Amino acid sequence: MSFYKSIHRWRLRHLNEQPLLLLLAVGVGLASGLAAVGLKTVVHYAGAWVTRLSTDSTLITHHSSLIIIFFLPLAGILLTMLFVRYVVKGDIGHGLPSVLLAISRNRSELPAKNMWSSLVASTITVAFGGSVGLEAPIASTGSAIGSNIGRWMRLSPKSVRLLLGCGAAGAIAGIFKAPFAGVLFVLEVFMFDLTATTALPLLLSALIASTVAYFLMGTDVQFKFTVAEPFALSQLPFYIVMGVFCALVSLYFLRVTDRVEGWFSRRRNPWLRAVAGGLLLGVMVVLFPPLYGEGYSSLTALLHSDPASLFSGTLYPSLSDAPWAALALLLLLIFLKPLATATTIGSGGVGGTFGPSLVLGGLSGYFVALLSNQLGLPPQNTANFALVGMAAVMTGVMHAPFMATFLIADITGGYGLLVPLLTASAVTYLVVNPFEHHSIYARKLAAQGNLLTHDKDASAWNLMSMKQLIETNFVVVRSGDKLRDLVTAIQDSRRNLFPVLSDDDKFLGVIVMDDVRKIIFRSELYDTVVVDDLMHPLSEGDLVRSSDSLQDVVEKFRVGNRYNLVVVDDENNYLGFISRANTFSAYRRFISDTSDE
Repeated sequence: MSFYKSIHRWRLRHLNEQPLLLLLAVGVGLASGLAAVGLKTVVHYAGAWVTRLSTDSTLITHHSSLIIIFFLPLAGILLTMLFVRYVVKGDIGHGLPSVLLAISRNRSELPAKNMWSSLVASTITVAFGGSVGLEAPIASTGSAIGSNIGRWMRLSPKSVRLLLGCGAAGAIAGIFKAPFAGVLFVLEVFMFDLTATTALPLLLSALIASTVAYFLMGTDVQFKFTVAEPFALSQLPFYIVMGVFCALVSLYFLRVTDRVEGWFSRRRNPWLRAVAGGLLLGVMVVLFPPLYGEGYSSLTALLHSDPASLFSGTLYPSLSDAPWAALALLLLLIFLKPLATATTIGSGGVGGTFGPSLVLGGLSGYFVALLSNQLGLPPQNTANFALVGMAAVMTGVMHAPFMATFLIADITGGYGLLVPLLTASAVTYLVVNPFEHHSIYARKLAAQGNLLTHDKDASAWNLMSMKQLIETNFVVVRSGDKLRDLVTAIQDSRRNLFPVLSDDDKFLGVIVMDDVRKIIFRSELYDTVVVDDLMHPLSEGDLVRSSDSLQDVVEKFRVGNRYNLVVVDDENNYLGFISRANTFSAYRRFISDTSDE
Protein backbone atom coordinates (compact mmCIF):
# COMPACT_ATOMS: atom_id res chain seq x y z
CA MET A 1 0.00 0.00 0.00
CA SER A 2 2.87 2.41 0.81
CA PHE A 3 4.40 1.67 -2.61
CA TYR A 4 1.07 2.49 -4.25
CA LYS A 5 0.87 5.77 -2.32
CA SER A 6 4.42 6.63 -3.35
CA ILE A 7 3.58 6.04 -7.01
CA HIS A 8 0.48 8.17 -6.67
CA ARG A 9 2.37 11.02 -5.01
CA TRP A 10 5.04 10.88 -7.72
CA ARG A 11 2.37 11.03 -10.39
CA LEU A 12 0.72 14.06 -8.83
CA ARG A 13 4.05 15.91 -8.73
CA HIS A 14 5.35 15.01 -12.19
CA LEU A 15 2.41 14.18 -14.48
CA ASN A 16 -0.76 16.07 -15.16
CA GLU A 17 -3.83 14.16 -16.24
CA GLN A 18 -3.62 14.52 -20.04
CA PRO A 19 -0.18 12.90 -20.65
CA LEU A 20 -1.02 10.35 -17.97
CA LEU A 21 -4.18 9.44 -19.90
CA LEU A 22 -2.13 8.73 -23.02
CA LEU A 23 0.23 6.45 -21.07
CA LEU A 24 -2.67 4.66 -19.43
CA ALA A 25 -4.44 4.29 -22.80
CA VAL A 26 -1.40 2.36 -24.02
CA GLY A 27 -1.54 0.12 -20.96
CA VAL A 28 -5.29 -0.43 -21.31
CA GLY A 29 -4.87 -1.23 -25.02
CA LEU A 30 -2.13 -3.74 -24.21
CA ALA A 31 -4.21 -5.42 -21.50
CA SER A 32 -7.44 -5.54 -23.53
CA GLY A 33 -5.58 -6.82 -26.60
CA LEU A 34 -4.02 -9.62 -24.54
CA ALA A 35 -7.44 -10.42 -23.07
CA ALA A 36 -9.01 -10.59 -26.55
CA VAL A 37 -6.28 -12.87 -27.89
CA GLY A 38 -6.41 -15.04 -24.80
CA LEU A 39 -10.16 -15.44 -24.96
CA LYS A 40 -10.26 -16.35 -28.65
CA THR A 41 -7.39 -18.80 -28.21
CA VAL A 42 -8.83 -20.52 -25.14
CA VAL A 43 -12.29 -20.80 -26.68
CA HIS A 44 -10.81 -22.22 -29.89
CA TYR A 45 -8.91 -24.97 -28.11
CA ALA A 46 -11.61 -25.63 -25.53
CA GLY A 47 -14.26 -25.91 -28.25
CA ALA A 48 -12.03 -28.19 -30.32
CA TRP A 49 -11.39 -30.41 -27.28
CA VAL A 50 -15.11 -30.66 -26.48
CA THR A 51 -15.95 -31.46 -30.12
CA ARG A 52 -13.19 -34.05 -30.40
CA LEU A 53 -14.27 -35.65 -27.14
CA SER A 54 -17.83 -36.00 -28.41
CA THR A 55 -17.06 -37.28 -31.92
CA ASP A 56 -13.58 -38.80 -32.30
CA SER A 57 -13.57 -41.61 -29.79
CA THR A 58 -13.71 -45.09 -31.29
CA LEU A 59 -16.29 -45.97 -28.64
CA ILE A 60 -18.71 -43.29 -29.84
CA THR A 61 -21.11 -44.14 -32.66
CA HIS A 62 -22.92 -41.60 -34.81
CA HIS A 63 -26.09 -41.89 -32.74
CA SER A 64 -24.31 -41.62 -29.40
CA SER A 65 -22.40 -38.63 -30.77
CA LEU A 66 -25.71 -36.91 -31.49
CA ILE A 67 -26.84 -37.65 -27.94
CA ILE A 68 -23.65 -36.11 -26.54
CA ILE A 69 -24.04 -33.02 -28.73
CA PHE A 70 -27.66 -32.77 -27.59
CA PHE A 71 -26.55 -32.52 -23.95
CA LEU A 72 -23.45 -30.35 -24.45
CA PRO A 73 -25.25 -26.97 -24.38
CA LEU A 74 -27.07 -27.99 -21.21
CA ALA A 75 -23.76 -28.99 -19.63
CA GLY A 76 -22.22 -25.65 -20.62
CA ILE A 77 -25.11 -23.63 -19.17
CA LEU A 78 -25.06 -25.59 -15.91
CA LEU A 79 -21.28 -25.24 -15.57
CA THR A 80 -21.57 -21.52 -16.26
CA MET A 81 -24.21 -21.15 -13.57
CA LEU A 82 -22.09 -23.07 -11.07
CA PHE A 83 -19.12 -20.83 -11.86
CA VAL A 84 -21.18 -17.67 -11.41
CA ARG A 85 -22.82 -18.86 -8.20
CA TYR A 86 -19.88 -20.45 -6.39
CA VAL A 87 -16.79 -18.74 -7.84
CA VAL A 88 -17.95 -15.26 -8.77
CA LYS A 89 -20.47 -15.40 -5.91
CA GLY A 90 -22.66 -12.69 -7.30
CA ASP A 91 -24.29 -11.25 -10.37
CA ILE A 92 -21.91 -11.31 -13.31
CA GLY A 93 -23.79 -8.44 -14.91
CA HIS A 94 -25.44 -8.26 -18.29
CA GLY A 95 -22.47 -7.42 -20.47
CA LEU A 96 -22.60 -4.17 -22.38
CA PRO A 97 -25.89 -2.97 -20.81
CA SER A 98 -24.08 -3.10 -17.46
CA VAL A 99 -21.27 -1.00 -18.92
CA LEU A 100 -23.76 1.55 -20.27
CA LEU A 101 -25.46 1.68 -16.87
CA ALA A 102 -22.10 2.28 -15.18
CA ILE A 103 -21.38 5.14 -17.60
CA SER A 104 -24.81 6.69 -17.05
CA ARG A 105 -25.38 6.14 -13.34
CA ASN A 106 -22.26 4.89 -11.55
CA ARG A 107 -19.50 7.31 -12.55
CA SER A 108 -18.15 4.67 -15.00
CA GLU A 109 -17.12 2.42 -12.12
CA LEU A 110 -17.20 -1.33 -12.79
CA PRO A 111 -16.39 -4.05 -10.22
CA ALA A 112 -12.88 -5.51 -10.39
CA LYS A 113 -14.32 -9.02 -10.82
CA ASN A 114 -15.66 -7.95 -14.24
CA MET A 115 -12.07 -8.02 -15.53
CA TRP A 116 -12.10 -11.82 -15.55
CA SER A 117 -15.54 -13.23 -14.71
CA SER A 118 -17.11 -12.68 -18.15
CA LEU A 119 -14.06 -14.18 -19.86
CA VAL A 120 -14.31 -17.45 -17.96
CA ALA A 121 -18.09 -17.70 -18.06
CA SER A 122 -18.38 -16.98 -21.79
CA THR A 123 -15.58 -19.46 -22.53
CA ILE A 124 -17.55 -22.22 -20.81
CA THR A 125 -20.81 -21.27 -22.51
CA VAL A 126 -19.44 -21.03 -26.06
CA ALA A 127 -17.05 -24.00 -25.83
CA PHE A 128 -20.00 -26.25 -24.98
CA GLY A 129 -22.12 -24.97 -27.86
CA GLY A 130 -23.92 -21.93 -26.50
CA SER A 131 -25.18 -19.94 -29.49
CA VAL A 132 -23.73 -16.60 -28.43
CA GLY A 133 -20.74 -14.41 -29.25
CA LEU A 134 -17.56 -13.52 -27.41
CA GLU A 135 -17.31 -9.89 -28.54
CA ALA A 136 -19.62 -8.40 -25.91
CA PRO A 137 -17.94 -10.26 -23.00
CA ILE A 138 -14.48 -9.17 -24.16
CA ALA A 139 -15.70 -5.59 -24.65
CA SER A 140 -17.13 -5.70 -21.13
CA THR A 141 -13.83 -7.07 -19.87
CA GLY A 142 -11.85 -4.34 -21.61
CA SER A 143 -14.21 -1.75 -20.19
CA ALA A 144 -13.70 -3.12 -16.68
CA ILE A 145 -9.91 -3.07 -17.15
CA GLY A 146 -10.00 0.59 -18.18
CA SER A 147 -12.44 1.55 -15.42
CA ASN A 148 -10.42 -0.09 -12.67
CA ILE A 149 -7.09 1.29 -13.88
CA GLY A 150 -8.63 4.76 -13.87
CA ARG A 151 -9.98 4.29 -10.35
CA TRP A 152 -6.67 2.86 -9.06
CA MET A 153 -4.93 5.96 -10.40
CA ARG A 154 -7.53 8.17 -8.67
CA LEU A 155 -8.54 9.93 -11.87
CA SER A 156 -11.58 12.13 -12.32
CA PRO A 157 -14.89 10.53 -13.40
CA LYS A 158 -14.42 11.92 -16.93
CA SER A 159 -10.99 10.28 -17.21
CA VAL A 160 -12.25 7.00 -15.79
CA ARG A 161 -15.01 7.05 -18.40
CA LEU A 162 -12.49 7.67 -21.16
CA LEU A 163 -10.28 4.78 -20.03
CA LEU A 164 -13.37 2.57 -19.89
CA GLY A 165 -13.96 3.47 -23.54
CA CYS A 166 -10.30 2.77 -24.35
CA GLY A 167 -10.69 -0.73 -22.93
CA ALA A 168 -13.76 -1.44 -25.04
CA ALA A 169 -12.14 -0.01 -28.18
CA GLY A 170 -9.03 -2.12 -27.58
CA ALA A 171 -11.08 -5.27 -27.02
CA ILE A 172 -13.04 -4.95 -30.27
CA ALA A 173 -9.91 -3.92 -32.18
CA GLY A 174 -8.03 -6.89 -30.74
CA ILE A 175 -10.65 -9.45 -31.68
CA PHE A 176 -11.05 -8.28 -35.28
CA LYS A 177 -7.68 -6.52 -35.78
CA ALA A 178 -9.73 -3.51 -36.80
CA PRO A 179 -8.68 -0.37 -34.88
CA PHE A 180 -11.09 2.03 -36.56
CA ALA A 181 -13.99 -0.32 -35.89
CA GLY A 182 -12.98 -0.41 -32.22
CA VAL A 183 -13.01 3.38 -31.94
CA LEU A 184 -16.31 3.69 -33.82
CA PHE A 185 -17.82 1.00 -31.58
CA VAL A 186 -17.20 3.21 -28.56
CA LEU A 187 -18.46 6.34 -30.29
CA GLU A 188 -21.70 4.76 -31.55
CA VAL A 189 -22.57 2.08 -28.99
CA PHE A 190 -21.27 3.82 -25.85
CA MET A 191 -22.33 7.20 -27.28
CA PHE A 192 -19.05 8.99 -26.64
CA ASP A 193 -18.57 12.38 -28.24
CA LEU A 194 -15.65 12.61 -30.66
CA THR A 195 -13.51 15.43 -29.27
CA ALA A 196 -9.83 16.31 -29.07
CA THR A 197 -9.82 14.81 -25.57
CA THR A 198 -11.28 11.42 -26.55
CA ALA A 199 -9.95 10.80 -30.06
CA LEU A 200 -6.24 10.23 -29.39
CA PRO A 201 -6.52 7.92 -26.33
CA LEU A 202 -9.22 5.81 -28.00
CA LEU A 203 -7.24 5.46 -31.22
CA LEU A 204 -4.00 4.78 -29.35
CA SER A 205 -5.60 2.01 -27.29
CA ALA A 206 -7.20 0.42 -30.38
CA LEU A 207 -3.93 0.52 -32.33
CA ILE A 208 -1.97 -1.07 -29.47
CA ALA A 209 -4.56 -3.83 -29.07
CA SER A 210 -4.56 -4.53 -32.82
CA THR A 211 -0.76 -4.66 -32.84
CA VAL A 212 -0.80 -7.16 -29.96
CA ALA A 213 -3.30 -9.32 -31.87
CA TYR A 214 -1.20 -9.19 -35.06
CA PHE A 215 1.95 -10.05 -33.14
CA LEU A 216 0.45 -13.03 -31.31
CA MET A 217 -1.98 -14.38 -33.92
CA GLY A 218 -0.48 -13.42 -37.27
CA THR A 219 -1.86 -11.24 -40.01
CA ASP A 220 -5.02 -13.25 -40.74
CA VAL A 221 -8.26 -11.67 -39.57
CA GLN A 222 -11.64 -13.13 -38.68
CA PHE A 223 -13.52 -13.98 -41.91
CA LYS A 224 -10.52 -12.93 -44.01
CA PHE A 225 -11.89 -12.36 -47.50
CA THR A 226 -10.73 -10.58 -50.63
CA VAL A 227 -13.38 -8.96 -52.81
CA ALA A 228 -12.97 -10.54 -56.23
CA GLU A 229 -15.98 -9.00 -57.97
CA PRO A 230 -16.17 -5.21 -57.64
CA PHE A 231 -19.41 -3.38 -57.03
CA ALA A 232 -21.38 -2.29 -60.10
CA LEU A 233 -23.93 0.51 -60.01
CA SER A 234 -26.56 -1.77 -61.57
CA GLN A 235 -26.47 -3.87 -58.36
CA LEU A 236 -27.57 -0.96 -56.16
CA PRO A 237 -31.33 -1.79 -56.26
CA PHE A 238 -30.57 -5.31 -55.06
CA TYR A 239 -28.55 -3.97 -52.13
CA ILE A 240 -31.43 -1.64 -51.26
CA VAL A 241 -33.82 -4.60 -51.24
CA MET A 242 -31.35 -6.51 -49.08
CA GLY A 243 -31.19 -3.52 -46.70
CA VAL A 244 -34.96 -3.69 -46.23
CA PHE A 245 -34.83 -7.45 -45.68
CA CYS A 246 -32.00 -7.04 -43.14
CA ALA A 247 -34.06 -4.39 -41.33
CA LEU A 248 -36.92 -6.86 -40.96
CA VAL A 249 -34.46 -9.51 -39.73
CA SER A 250 -33.02 -7.00 -37.23
CA LEU A 251 -36.45 -6.16 -35.87
CA TYR A 252 -37.22 -9.87 -35.60
CA PHE A 253 -33.95 -10.41 -33.73
CA LEU A 254 -34.76 -7.61 -31.27
CA ARG A 255 -38.32 -8.81 -30.68
CA VAL A 256 -37.36 -12.46 -30.21
CA THR A 257 -34.55 -11.70 -27.75
CA ASP A 258 -36.97 -9.56 -25.73
CA ARG A 259 -39.73 -12.15 -25.66
CA VAL A 260 -37.58 -15.22 -25.03
CA GLU A 261 -35.34 -13.65 -22.37
CA GLY A 262 -38.45 -12.18 -20.75
CA TRP A 263 -40.08 -15.61 -20.67
CA PHE A 264 -37.03 -17.16 -19.00
CA SER A 265 -36.73 -14.31 -16.49
CA ARG A 266 -40.27 -15.01 -15.28
CA ARG A 267 -39.30 -18.57 -14.32
CA ARG A 268 -38.18 -18.22 -10.71
CA ASN A 269 -36.19 -21.44 -10.38
CA PRO A 270 -32.79 -20.85 -12.05
CA TRP A 271 -32.02 -24.55 -12.40
CA LEU A 272 -35.35 -25.18 -14.11
CA ARG A 273 -34.53 -22.31 -16.49
CA ALA A 274 -31.14 -23.87 -17.21
CA VAL A 275 -32.56 -27.33 -17.91
CA ALA A 276 -35.38 -26.01 -20.10
CA GLY A 277 -33.06 -23.74 -22.06
CA GLY A 278 -30.27 -26.29 -22.37
CA LEU A 279 -32.58 -29.00 -23.68
CA LEU A 280 -34.29 -26.64 -26.14
CA LEU A 281 -30.90 -25.49 -27.40
CA GLY A 282 -29.78 -29.12 -27.66
CA VAL A 283 -32.71 -29.93 -29.94
CA MET A 284 -31.88 -26.96 -32.15
CA VAL A 285 -28.16 -27.76 -32.53
CA VAL A 286 -28.83 -31.43 -33.30
CA LEU A 287 -31.32 -30.53 -36.02
CA PHE A 288 -29.34 -27.51 -37.25
CA PRO A 289 -25.60 -27.85 -36.44
CA PRO A 290 -24.72 -24.31 -37.69
CA LEU A 291 -26.44 -23.02 -34.54
CA TYR A 292 -23.77 -24.68 -32.39
CA GLY A 293 -21.39 -22.18 -30.78
CA GLU A 294 -20.55 -18.83 -32.35
CA GLY A 295 -21.44 -20.00 -35.88
CA TYR A 296 -18.44 -18.37 -37.53
CA SER A 297 -17.38 -21.56 -39.33
CA SER A 298 -20.67 -21.59 -41.25
CA LEU A 299 -20.28 -17.92 -42.04
CA THR A 300 -16.77 -18.51 -43.36
CA ALA A 301 -18.10 -21.31 -45.58
CA LEU A 302 -20.73 -18.99 -47.04
CA LEU A 303 -18.12 -16.32 -47.77
CA HIS A 304 -16.31 -18.97 -49.81
CA SER A 305 -19.55 -19.87 -51.63
CA ASP A 306 -19.91 -23.29 -50.02
CA PRO A 307 -23.53 -23.53 -48.83
CA ALA A 308 -23.36 -27.34 -48.98
CA SER A 309 -21.19 -27.27 -45.85
CA LEU A 310 -24.24 -26.11 -43.89
CA PHE A 311 -25.60 -29.63 -44.31
CA SER A 312 -22.47 -31.23 -42.84
CA GLY A 313 -23.26 -33.17 -39.67
CA THR A 314 -27.02 -32.84 -40.14
CA LEU A 315 -29.58 -35.62 -40.25
CA TYR A 316 -30.29 -34.74 -43.91
CA PRO A 317 -26.93 -34.46 -45.76
CA SER A 318 -28.42 -35.77 -49.01
CA LEU A 319 -30.47 -32.59 -49.39
CA SER A 320 -27.36 -30.53 -50.05
CA ASP A 321 -27.72 -31.16 -53.78
CA ALA A 322 -31.38 -30.08 -53.96
CA PRO A 323 -31.71 -26.67 -55.71
CA TRP A 324 -33.98 -25.04 -53.12
CA ALA A 325 -32.72 -26.89 -50.05
CA ALA A 326 -29.99 -24.34 -49.29
CA LEU A 327 -32.55 -21.51 -49.44
CA ALA A 328 -34.88 -23.37 -47.08
CA LEU A 329 -32.06 -24.12 -44.64
CA LEU A 330 -30.84 -20.52 -44.72
CA LEU A 331 -34.34 -19.25 -43.97
CA LEU A 332 -34.69 -21.69 -41.06
CA LEU A 333 -31.34 -20.62 -39.66
CA ILE A 334 -32.34 -16.94 -39.93
CA PHE A 335 -35.50 -17.81 -38.03
CA LEU A 336 -33.78 -19.93 -35.35
CA LYS A 337 -30.50 -18.10 -34.69
CA PRO A 338 -32.14 -15.31 -32.59
CA LEU A 339 -34.12 -17.95 -30.72
CA ALA A 340 -30.97 -19.97 -30.00
CA THR A 341 -29.08 -16.87 -28.82
CA ALA A 342 -31.88 -15.66 -26.57
CA THR A 343 -32.35 -19.17 -25.16
CA THR A 344 -28.67 -19.43 -24.30
CA ILE A 345 -28.59 -16.08 -22.50
CA GLY A 346 -32.01 -16.35 -20.88
CA SER A 347 -31.38 -19.79 -19.42
CA GLY A 348 -28.13 -18.81 -17.70
CA GLY A 349 -25.38 -18.82 -20.32
CA VAL A 350 -23.01 -15.89 -20.66
CA GLY A 351 -22.32 -14.34 -24.04
CA GLY A 352 -23.24 -11.49 -26.32
CA THR A 353 -25.35 -10.64 -29.33
CA PHE A 354 -22.55 -8.96 -31.34
CA GLY A 355 -21.40 -12.23 -32.92
CA PRO A 356 -24.92 -13.57 -33.55
CA SER A 357 -25.83 -10.35 -35.34
CA LEU A 358 -22.80 -10.84 -37.63
CA VAL A 359 -23.79 -14.43 -38.35
CA LEU A 360 -27.43 -13.52 -38.87
CA GLY A 361 -26.43 -10.74 -41.26
CA GLY A 362 -24.24 -13.08 -43.29
CA LEU A 363 -27.05 -15.61 -43.55
CA SER A 364 -29.51 -12.88 -44.57
CA GLY A 365 -27.28 -11.36 -47.24
CA TYR A 366 -26.42 -14.75 -48.69
CA PHE A 367 -30.11 -15.70 -48.72
CA VAL A 368 -31.10 -12.59 -50.71
CA ALA A 369 -28.35 -13.12 -53.29
CA LEU A 370 -29.04 -16.84 -53.64
CA LEU A 371 -32.78 -16.23 -53.98
CA SER A 372 -32.13 -13.63 -56.67
CA ASN A 373 -29.93 -16.09 -58.57
CA GLN A 374 -32.46 -18.90 -58.23
CA LEU A 375 -35.21 -16.67 -59.60
CA GLY A 376 -33.20 -15.99 -62.73
CA LEU A 377 -32.61 -12.33 -61.99
CA PRO A 378 -29.25 -10.75 -62.85
CA PRO A 379 -26.66 -12.88 -61.02
CA GLN A 380 -25.31 -11.47 -57.76
CA ASN A 381 -22.09 -12.30 -55.92
CA THR A 382 -23.29 -14.23 -52.87
CA ALA A 383 -20.13 -13.58 -50.83
CA ASN A 384 -20.37 -9.82 -51.34
CA PHE A 385 -24.01 -9.88 -50.29
CA ALA A 386 -23.12 -11.91 -47.20
CA LEU A 387 -20.53 -9.32 -46.18
CA VAL A 388 -22.85 -6.39 -46.75
CA GLY A 389 -25.62 -8.25 -44.92
CA MET A 390 -23.33 -8.60 -41.91
CA ALA A 391 -22.93 -4.83 -41.74
CA ALA A 392 -26.66 -4.20 -42.34
CA VAL A 393 -27.95 -6.44 -39.54
CA MET A 394 -25.29 -5.14 -37.16
CA THR A 395 -26.55 -1.65 -37.98
CA GLY A 396 -30.15 -2.61 -37.31
CA VAL A 397 -29.40 -4.41 -34.05
CA MET A 398 -26.65 -2.17 -32.66
CA HIS A 399 -27.45 1.20 -34.31
CA ALA A 400 -23.79 1.51 -35.30
CA PRO A 401 -23.67 1.97 -39.10
CA PHE A 402 -20.15 3.40 -39.31
CA MET A 403 -18.65 0.78 -37.00
CA ALA A 404 -20.30 -1.98 -39.03
CA THR A 405 -19.12 -0.48 -42.32
CA PHE A 406 -15.50 -0.07 -41.26
CA LEU A 407 -15.43 -3.48 -39.61
CA ILE A 408 -16.40 -5.20 -42.85
CA ALA A 409 -14.03 -2.95 -44.80
CA ASP A 410 -11.19 -4.07 -42.52
CA ILE A 411 -12.20 -7.70 -42.92
CA THR A 412 -12.11 -7.43 -46.72
CA GLY A 413 -8.84 -5.52 -46.66
CA GLY A 414 -10.17 -2.54 -48.61
CA TYR A 415 -13.08 -0.34 -49.53
CA GLY A 416 -14.31 -2.01 -52.71
CA LEU A 417 -17.72 -2.54 -51.11
CA LEU A 418 -17.94 0.86 -49.42
CA VAL A 419 -20.92 2.08 -51.49
CA PRO A 420 -23.11 -1.01 -50.95
CA LEU A 421 -22.04 -1.18 -47.29
CA LEU A 422 -23.12 2.38 -46.65
CA THR A 423 -26.26 2.03 -48.77
CA ALA A 424 -27.53 -1.16 -47.13
CA SER A 425 -26.64 0.09 -43.64
CA ALA A 426 -28.43 3.40 -44.24
CA VAL A 427 -31.54 1.65 -45.56
CA THR A 428 -31.59 -0.76 -42.63
CA TYR A 429 -31.16 2.04 -40.11
CA LEU A 430 -33.91 4.16 -41.68
CA VAL A 431 -36.36 1.25 -41.60
CA VAL A 432 -35.49 0.10 -38.08
CA ASN A 433 -35.21 3.47 -36.33
CA PRO A 434 -38.94 4.38 -36.28
CA PHE A 435 -39.60 1.11 -34.43
CA GLU A 436 -36.44 0.94 -32.29
CA HIS A 437 -34.77 4.19 -31.30
CA HIS A 438 -31.94 2.53 -29.35
CA SER A 439 -29.52 -0.36 -29.79
CA ILE A 440 -30.09 -3.78 -28.32
CA TYR A 441 -27.74 -2.83 -25.48
CA ALA A 442 -29.38 0.49 -24.65
CA ARG A 443 -33.09 -0.02 -25.26
CA LYS A 444 -34.02 -1.32 -21.79
CA LEU A 445 -31.91 1.32 -20.05
CA ALA A 446 -33.55 4.01 -22.16
CA ALA A 447 -37.01 2.71 -21.22
CA GLN A 448 -36.01 2.92 -17.54
CA GLY A 449 -34.60 6.45 -17.95
CA ASN A 450 -31.07 5.23 -17.13
CA LEU A 451 -29.29 5.99 -20.39
CA LEU A 452 -26.69 8.67 -21.02
CA THR A 453 -27.05 9.83 -24.63
CA HIS A 454 -25.40 12.28 -27.01
CA ASP A 455 -28.17 14.74 -26.05
CA LYS A 456 -26.57 15.93 -22.83
CA ASP A 457 -29.54 18.16 -21.88
CA ALA A 458 -32.02 15.30 -22.08
CA SER A 459 -29.57 12.96 -20.33
CA ALA A 460 -29.00 15.40 -17.49
CA TRP A 461 -32.68 15.82 -16.69
CA ASN A 462 -33.39 12.10 -17.10
CA LEU A 463 -30.49 10.88 -14.97
CA MET A 464 -30.39 13.50 -12.22
CA SER A 465 -32.34 12.60 -9.10
CA MET A 466 -35.05 14.99 -7.94
CA LYS A 467 -34.87 13.45 -4.47
CA GLN A 468 -31.33 14.75 -4.03
CA LEU A 469 -32.42 18.29 -4.94
CA ILE A 470 -35.31 18.59 -2.47
CA GLU A 471 -34.56 21.07 0.33
CA THR A 472 -36.17 20.21 3.67
CA ASN A 473 -34.76 22.93 5.98
CA PHE A 474 -37.99 24.91 6.00
CA VAL A 475 -39.84 25.38 9.29
CA VAL A 476 -43.47 24.37 8.90
CA VAL A 477 -46.55 25.78 10.62
CA ARG A 478 -49.87 24.07 11.09
CA SER A 479 -53.33 25.12 10.04
CA GLY A 480 -54.96 26.88 13.02
CA ASP A 481 -51.67 28.15 14.47
CA LYS A 482 -51.64 31.75 15.72
CA LEU A 483 -49.32 34.56 14.72
CA ARG A 484 -47.39 33.84 17.93
CA ASP A 485 -46.50 30.38 16.57
CA LEU A 486 -45.45 31.90 13.26
CA VAL A 487 -43.17 34.40 15.02
CA THR A 488 -41.50 31.49 16.84
CA ALA A 489 -41.06 29.71 13.50
CA ILE A 490 -39.50 32.83 12.00
CA GLN A 491 -37.02 32.98 14.87
CA ASP A 492 -36.03 29.33 14.26
CA SER A 493 -35.74 29.59 10.46
CA ARG A 494 -33.20 30.98 8.05
CA ARG A 495 -35.63 30.81 5.13
CA ASN A 496 -38.26 33.27 3.92
CA LEU A 497 -40.92 30.66 3.11
CA PHE A 498 -43.08 28.80 5.62
CA PRO A 499 -45.20 25.88 4.36
CA VAL A 500 -48.59 25.49 6.02
CA LEU A 501 -49.67 21.91 6.67
CA SER A 502 -52.74 20.22 8.04
CA ASP A 503 -52.48 17.96 11.08
CA ASP A 504 -52.02 14.94 8.76
CA ASP A 505 -49.16 16.64 6.83
CA LYS A 506 -51.20 17.61 3.78
CA PHE A 507 -49.86 20.71 2.09
CA LEU A 508 -52.26 23.68 2.23
CA GLY A 509 -50.27 26.72 1.21
CA VAL A 510 -47.25 28.88 1.98
CA ILE A 511 -46.56 32.03 3.96
CA VAL A 512 -44.06 34.50 2.50
CA MET A 513 -41.93 36.47 4.95
CA ASP A 514 -42.47 39.74 3.08
CA ASP A 515 -46.23 39.49 3.63
CA VAL A 516 -45.99 39.33 7.44
CA ARG A 517 -43.05 41.64 8.03
CA LYS A 518 -45.31 44.56 9.04
CA ILE A 519 -47.27 42.67 11.71
CA ILE A 520 -44.71 40.41 13.36
CA PHE A 521 -43.86 43.19 15.85
CA ARG A 522 -47.49 43.87 16.82
CA SER A 523 -47.78 41.68 19.89
CA GLU A 524 -51.47 42.50 20.36
CA LEU A 525 -52.18 40.46 17.20
CA TYR A 526 -50.23 37.35 18.27
CA ASP A 527 -53.25 35.51 19.61
CA THR A 528 -55.90 36.85 17.22
CA VAL A 529 -54.38 36.42 13.76
CA VAL A 530 -54.46 32.86 12.38
CA VAL A 531 -51.82 31.64 9.89
CA ASP A 532 -54.57 30.42 7.55
CA ASP A 533 -55.42 34.09 6.91
CA LEU A 534 -51.83 34.84 5.90
CA MET A 535 -51.03 31.92 3.62
CA HIS A 536 -51.12 31.79 -0.17
CA PRO A 537 -52.94 28.71 -1.51
CA LEU A 538 -50.72 27.63 -4.39
CA SER A 539 -51.86 26.52 -7.84
CA GLU A 540 -50.59 23.48 -9.75
CA GLY A 541 -48.06 25.77 -11.41
CA ASP A 542 -46.37 26.22 -8.03
CA LEU A 543 -46.31 22.51 -7.18
CA VAL A 544 -44.40 19.50 -8.46
CA ARG A 545 -45.09 15.89 -7.65
CA SER A 546 -42.36 13.53 -6.52
CA SER A 547 -43.30 11.35 -9.50
CA ASP A 548 -42.68 14.18 -11.98
CA SER A 549 -39.51 14.24 -14.06
CA LEU A 550 -36.94 16.98 -13.71
CA GLN A 551 -37.86 18.04 -17.23
CA ASP A 552 -41.35 18.82 -15.89
CA VAL A 553 -39.77 20.80 -13.06
CA VAL A 554 -37.60 22.82 -15.44
CA GLU A 555 -40.63 23.55 -17.63
CA LYS A 556 -42.51 24.93 -14.60
CA PHE A 557 -39.53 27.10 -13.71
CA ARG A 558 -39.51 28.41 -17.27
CA VAL A 559 -43.24 28.98 -17.75
CA GLY A 560 -44.04 30.40 -14.33
CA ASN A 561 -40.74 32.23 -13.78
CA ARG A 562 -40.66 30.72 -10.26
CA TYR A 563 -37.60 30.60 -8.02
CA ASN A 564 -38.94 27.87 -5.70
CA LEU A 565 -41.49 25.11 -6.18
CA VAL A 566 -43.19 23.06 -3.48
CA VAL A 567 -42.68 19.27 -3.75
CA VAL A 568 -45.53 17.00 -2.67
CA ASP A 569 -46.24 13.33 -3.18
CA ASP A 570 -49.22 11.93 -5.06
CA GLU A 571 -51.33 12.14 -1.86
CA ASN A 572 -50.44 15.84 -1.45
CA ASN A 573 -48.15 15.21 1.53
CA TYR A 574 -45.51 17.92 1.88
CA LEU A 575 -41.92 16.84 1.08
CA GLY A 576 -39.97 20.10 0.74
CA PHE A 577 -38.98 22.73 -1.80
CA ILE A 578 -36.89 22.61 -4.95
CA SER A 579 -35.12 25.76 -6.05
CA ARG A 580 -34.18 27.02 -9.48
CA ALA A 581 -30.62 27.85 -8.33
CA ASN A 582 -29.86 24.39 -6.91
CA THR A 583 -31.45 22.63 -9.88
CA PHE A 584 -29.35 24.41 -12.47
CA SER A 585 -26.20 24.13 -10.36
CA ALA A 586 -26.71 20.37 -10.26
CA TYR A 587 -27.26 20.42 -14.02
CA ARG A 588 -23.96 22.23 -14.59
CA ARG A 589 -22.14 19.70 -12.39
CA PHE A 590 -23.66 16.83 -14.35
CA ILE A 591 -22.60 18.33 -17.67
CA SER A 592 -19.10 18.95 -16.32
CA ASP A 593 -18.78 15.36 -15.08
CA THR A 594 -20.04 13.78 -18.30
CA SER A 595 -18.64 16.09 -20.96
CA ASP A 596 -15.74 14.74 -22.98
CA GLU A 597 -14.15 18.16 -23.21
